[in-house]
Amino acid sequence: MQEKKLKVEPETAAELITHFAPVDLPSLSGEVLDLACGNGRNGLWFAQREHRVTYIDKSLDDLSSRSCKHSYLEWDLEDGTAPHLPQEQFDIVLVFNYLHRPLFSQIREAVKPGGLIFYETFTEKQAEIGRPRNPDFLLKPLELRSKFDKWDCLHYFEGEVSTNNKQSFKAQLIARKPIS
Repeated sequence: MQEKKLKVEPETAAELITHFAPVDLPSLSGEVLDLACGNGRNGLWFAQREHRVTYIDKSLDDLSSRSCKHSYLEWDLEDGTAPHLPQEQFDIVLVFNYLHRPLFSQIREAVKPGGLIFYETFTEKQAEIGRPRNPDFLLKPLELRSKFDKWDCLHYFEGEVSTNNKQSFKAQLIARKPIS
């Protein structure tokens, strides 16, 4: 069986990835987790660079292209039926536009020592201008940073961002898990 080539333009991935990931990619290879991946655009960016990607979402119907080199797990991460994330398996974990606070410890444990987290999601200020408005899905000030406070912070931002001419309020974090 011939493997399909994944076709995605790098600019379709989140800017947090396209702007910052190339700096660390030479030292990292291997396993990437795209958690709550939606259409998989962020994981596909890494797949194009020869990383093996595990995509997790409760529905993978929107994932436009699949390859046997990667893993596709249809898990509902919020209803208690999903197994725990594997520990220290991933060199990079991606989480975008998703917040389920009970998963923070599993996300931290899933990253290999020396691996990276790329996390970007909405803050409480987002409710002032649009969706989501539910506080369960909105970070409190500095909450994301505090969840990875013992990690080496490579980038942190909290405030207004513009994506495709659409304004939103988000927190962004790139951090490296300590080796010891």
